[in-house]
Amino acid sequence: MQTDYQPLFEAARQAGAALPDIPAERLSEAVRTAAEALRRHLEEILAANAEDLAAMDPASPLCDRLRLTPERLETMAADMESVAGLPSPQGETLAAWKRPNGMTIRKVRVPFGVVGMICEARPNVTTDIFSLCLKTGNACVLKGGSDARRSNEAIARVLHEALRRSGLDEASFTLLPSDHAAVRALLHAVGYVDVVIPRGGAGLIRFVREEARIPVIETGAGIVHTYFDAAGDVEKGRRVICNAKTRRVSVCNALDCLLVHRSRLDDLPALCAPLAERHVTLYADTASLAALEGHYPAELLQQATEASYGTEFLDYKLAIRSVASLDEALAHIARYTSHHSESIVTEDASAAERFTRRVDAACLYVNLPTSFTDGGQFGFGAEVGISTQKLHARGPMGLPELTTYKYIVTGDGQIRQP
Repeated sequence: MQTDYQPLFEAARQAGAALPDIPAERLSEAVRTAAEALRRHLEEILAANAEDLAAMDPASPLCDRLRLTPERLETMAADMESVAGLPSPQGETLAAWKRPNGMTIRKVRVPFGVVGMICEARPNVTTDIFSLCLKTGNACVLKGGSDARRSNEAIARVLHEALRRSGLDEASFTLLPSDHAAVRALLHAVGYVDVVIPRGGAGLIRFVREEARIPVIETGAGIVHTYFDAAGDVEKGRRVICNAKTRRVSVCNALDCLLVHRSRLDDLPALCAPLAERHVTLYADTASLAALEGHYPAELLQQATEASYGTEFLDYKLAIRSVASLDEALAHIARYTSHHSESIVTEDASAAERFTRRVDAACLYVNLPTSFTDGGQFGFGAEVGISTQKLHARGPMGLPELTTYKYIVTGDGQIRQP
């Protein structure tokens, strides 16, 4: 670890050790104070964000993730208040039992201690990780992307002001410099940081997984599918497909590939009509292309290639493939999925049950868009990210996922017999 960063990690460790002693309501009030400060410093944050946006290529799909508006800042503040209002999982008894010798055992939720996070151009993550970590009694060390440097620094100043006003250690939240050296330092912070969570594209997650010397919780990229079944309802399909693709194209739960049962190809123009209004380019296989020609803008229609599938577009682009059966749809998803979010549109209960049983993903939907994969939509207030792994946490990570547990064993002088 680079010596320059060691004092920061030591301070975060000390802050994390002290936070479990602070009453849960006081931590919640500090989060509310931060939300109020975010609103109070709105213009300052927007000005910093405008500088970040001016330095980014306007054609980059990351622009939408980076951009802050008064409405988005209000949502960030409201999410913080929502987190503050949720019950704290810290100290929750998960199980308790008594052994024949009279000793009692309790399994109790506790904070990790220090949570590290690495993210790309996502300034909204800064307030999410702050509120979720503080609420659960964790200190947080954040390494933000260089594209969001000014935005993150402005938000961090606001959060530190809230910590001071609340009488809490400012090291409870640490924003590292946005250079690459800080990434390696964080990933090598053995003994200081308990877990690191990357939030970004496949390249970032792969680098963190390969480089880290501390435990990692992966929040994977989203290669997302929707299967329109032989028994799918066209009106439901139109709404689900359009919302999943176009609500926000730059987020990980946005739709990347539409699979259509071949018996329903005549309905494909109707299913895709709302996408034309949003200027979505379609990369369709031969059968789908034939069904769409003359019914979809020619300049937005292209022949699909193998590279069209398994791509996270983060843009107004969508791959389409026709399939002969549910089994073929399942096979396609199994080959290309990132295990994030997948959806089926069908009125056949047995098809829906088989889809949800067979598809290996964190979140599965029936007659709903994948855009609902979000901590706020799940009632978690906010999220650290969407975990696509199977150990410790899976899906949207809220407050409980930022805790581990320990066993507290109580007795009255019993001893273990030989």
